[in-house]
Amino acid sequence: MNRAVLITPLMVLTTICLFFLIFILLGKNPNDPPSALLNKSLPIFSSTNLYDNDDTLLSDSLKGNYTLINFFASWCTPCRAEHHLFFKIQKEIPELFILGFSHKDDLGDSKKYLEEEGNPYSFVGIDRDGKIAFDFGVFGLPETFIINKDGEIIFKHTGPLTKKIIDDEISILF
Repeated sequence: MNRAVLITPLMVLTTICLFFLIFILLGKNPNDPPSALLNKSLPIFSSTNLYDNDDTLLSDSLKGNYTLINFFASWCTPCRAEHHLFFKIQKEIPELFILGFSHKDDLGDSKKYLEEEGNPYSFVGIDRDGKIAFDFGVFGLPETFIINKDGEIIFKHTGPLTKKIIDDEISILF
C-alpha cells in the first residue's frame, strides 16, 4: 500500500489536534467569537416598534445614554432562560435603556412571548429580515451588546446571560 495514503490521515489528525491545543492554551473559547465592532460605533439602523408601527427608533437616538441591546425570538429556548434577568438589570441599573430586537420572529409570537414572560424592554424593535442583527455581527440567539453614551459598543455576549455575567461583567460598567 502507498505510504502517502497511510500518512495523510495521520497528518490531518495531528494538525487538527495541534490547532485545538494551541486554541486551549491561549485561553480562547470557540463558543465566544470576538466582535469586530467592539469599541467601535454601533451600526446605523432604523426599527419600528413591535407595539406601534408609527413609533420608530433610530440608532442615532441612542447616543447620550447607556443602552443594552438584546436580540431575541419567541422560538429561542436560551432567550427564555435569560429573559427574567433583564428585570434584574432594569431594577439594578434604572438609567440603562434596554432595547430588545425581535429577530426573524412572527410578530404575533413575539407579542405573545412578551405577554407571557413580561416585557423588560424600554423599546422592542422589529428585525424581521435579520439585517440589523447581521450589521451587528450576531452569530446566534440570544446575543447582547452594551453601548456607551458615545454610541460605541463596549460589551458583547453571545448566548444567554447569567447572574454571574451580570454581576461580574455588566454591573462593573456602570
